[in-house]
Amino acid sequence: MPRFSRFRLHRDVAARGSVDVSERDGIRYLHLGSETIQSAMRIARPNDLELSYTRSMLAFLLFVPPPRHAVMIGLGGGSLAKFIHARMPHTRVTAVEINPQVMAAARQFFALPESSERLTVEIGDGAAFVQSLAGAADALLVDGYGTDAGAPELATAAFYEDCERALADNGVLVTNLFTGRPGLGAHLRLLEQAFPGRLLQLTDARRGNLIVMGFVRAQGRPTWRALERRAGELQAQYGLEFPEFVDRLRERNRHDSKHLSV
Repeated sequence: MPRFSRFRLHRDVAARGSVDVSERDGIRYLHLGSETIQSAMRIARPNDLELSYTRSMLAFLLFVPPPRHAVMIGLGGGSLAKFIHARMPHTRVTAVEINPQVMAAARQFFALPESSERLTVEIGDGAAFVQSLAGAADALLVDGYGTDAGAPELATAAFYEDCERALADNGVLVTNLFTGRPGLGAHLRLLEQAFPGRLLQLTDARRGNLIVMGFVRAQGRPTWRALERRAGELQAQYGLEFPEFVDRLRERNRHDSKHLSV
């Protein structure tokens, strides 16, 4: 049984392993099968994005408009679903979660709203759901690695090819990977096969997560100056550190002194 350094608020043990909720210093945490933090919420600001990697997953807005339909594979505590639902009023969110205990915890402890016309949570297999989309998603956010063992069905060539087909014209795939996990290079090669020459990478602030964006349409060669202007606009609109996202894109991707190619 894990020994939590935080106060454990809840535990649910089911066929897919334990779902634990802990709390410390005004922040509530979700753990799936281990002490690893899968999601976090500052109780006083439940619609904010507490974890750096979740904020970094929104870096795609530097390149494409807010999506009309955002699909999320993996719900966790619902941080991204809540943020987009609260801050992007013209976006419809569909989240797919394989574990009903996770959805129950998100609703009970992480202020996830009930399903509505603009926010839907489906219980089911994310890889199978992606196959059903057929160009219906403007943004596809994949963060379905619920335990330390990961989700191998979300790390195959077929899955990423299905993701590319699931996206609308000028759509974007955003996937969360882990920098210290074996096989990262092979994983990136699968993404490159599905989105040849149309990938961008950035790490989160702690350098533990790697966010990879794959675009249906090539985004050309935006200048760094233009990206910096766009980052300032988005920071003012959403309160997130978009200028830092641009800096981390510089670190991670091949570029010349004036342009980023994707």
